Amino acid sequence: MREQSCELPMSNASEREIDGILASARTIAVVGLSDRSDRESHMVARYLQANGYRIIPVNPAATEVLGERSYPDLASIPPEIAIDVVDIFRKPEFIPEIVDEGIARGARVVWMQLGLVHNVAAQKARAAGLAVVMNCCMKVEHARWSGHHPHPRA
Repeated sequence: MREQSCELPMSNASEREIDGILASARTIAVVGLSDRSDRESHMVARYLQANGYRIIPVNPAATEVLGERSYPDLASIPPEIAIDVVDIFRKPEFIPEIVDEGIARGARVVWMQLGLVHNVAAQKARAAGLAVVMNCCMKVEHARWSGHHPHPRA
């Protein structure tokens, strides 16, 4: 995300925890996934899809993205679809509501993309048993983890 948050993560997932998330996740609900191919959310989701993850678009303005049906919110995704990761591409003011939906939906992880941090929502997610990653790009972390572009995590 181009817009930077003023908030810094009070605590964040370790590289080892991120590696575990990437290894075990199968289905990623991408909240704020644009149907425009020039948007970061689209590029990241396309990369993840090409690397074996099922992408569930969450965008009320789109009906389909990357060949997958788009849903207006997490609650609208059919219950038989297990969500491993909620990958967030929305402004910080929307994160608490998305985290609440992720908790209610039974997601295992909340992932706030690069530039996104919300410590209060993160604390609530952790208290509900979810892993939380903030201010990290899932594409960059996957490339590091999978060895495509090895580099140390900042």
